[in-house]
Amino acid sequence: MAVLPIKLTKTNRDKLAQVLWVLNWISVVTGIILFSLGIFLKVEINKRQDLMAESQLQSVPNMLIAVGLIACVINFLGGKICYDCVDTNKFLRWKLVMLPYIICTFFFTLSVLVGALMCYSMHGQLEEALTFGLRDAMRYYKDTDTPGRCFLKRTVDQLQIQFQCCGNEGYRDWFQIQWVSNRYLDMSQREVVDRLRSNVEGKYLMDGVPFSCCNVNSPRPCIQYQITNNSAHFNYDYQTEELNLWMRGCRQALLDYYTNIMHSVGLTVLIIWLFELSVLTGVRYLQTSLENVLRQGDPECESDGWLLENSFVETARSNFNIIKHLGKFNQINISSNGDPNIDKPTTAHYGPDNVPPKSLPMAS
Repeated sequence: MAVLPIKLTKTNRDKLAQVLWVLNWISVVTGIILFSLGIFLKVEINKRQDLMAESQLQSVPNMLIAVGLIACVINFLGGKICYDCVDTNKFLRWKLVMLPYIICTFFFTLSVLVGALMCYSMHGQLEEALTFGLRDAMRYYKDTDTPGRCFLKRTVDQLQIQFQCCGNEGYRDWFQIQWVSNRYLDMSQREVVDRLRSNVEGKYLMDGVPFSCCNVNSPRPCIQYQITNNSAHFNYDYQTEELNLWMRGCRQALLDYYTNIMHSVGLTVLIIWLFELSVLTGVRYLQTSLENVLRQGDPECESDGWLLENSFVETARSNFNIIKHLGKFNQINISSNGDPNIDKPTTAHYGPDNVPPKSLPMAS
């Protein structure tokens, strides 16, 4: 039994072909949108690539770019096919192409859905990349004289100012690393030397943060050094009052930023997938109805169209049998090519001397 059958008259078939021609051209535009979304996502990731560890984040924008280009080609061809299907005689030129085209379009539509799901499933990879990337960027914050790292200080400062964040998880992350270069430390001061000697790794650690962590909305001048020393500042208690620093970590700030982008892109791709699926459904109805017209031989007759000629179970069973028979056919070919005695005449073995016995005299 056919799946979702409908009856189409000659007028309905012509209108369906015209509508699908318009929708395919709109799908070319959606392909350009997919391509543009992939480029936008790729630029956003590359913009802060120095703050992310190496991961598979580029797979999503690359897939959207590829799917967008394929969409333009497939839908351009689909528009040409649907335009010619208005005339039954012109459909004969595309009759053998229609089924492979629908199969390719089905897998393309499935790729669009996969791209949308990938946008929603990148949260874990993005969080891991930001965690390790920000940790390394903060570690090399002081290396302004090292080639390849001299720009990291500016990058981290711009990040903390723009996203109003501080550190990886919070401002206390700066307490655990040396973010001041040794060239700016006065080794003649006993306090500096004691701090360096008191650390096992010889690092100059302090309870201070870079200036970019200061909250510009705070009425009090920024306290960025000796944050945990109440006696170092007048009328100050870091445990009770709200510090004039950004409290949110940069990992969470960037994660929220990219998550919003991913969800917006994923929603757009999902809407495009639904649109492409409707176009594919219409093309399938047009193909099956026109093939039934050719079987009946009357271009003006009413014909049936369907998504599948048989039920889902029967279609799956028949396709499985076809694949199984193809596998057996390949095994036969392999065994035939591997056995040198196949398809060769056999030699009868008559005896130890390989001499045929004498023929018996015929009875009179």
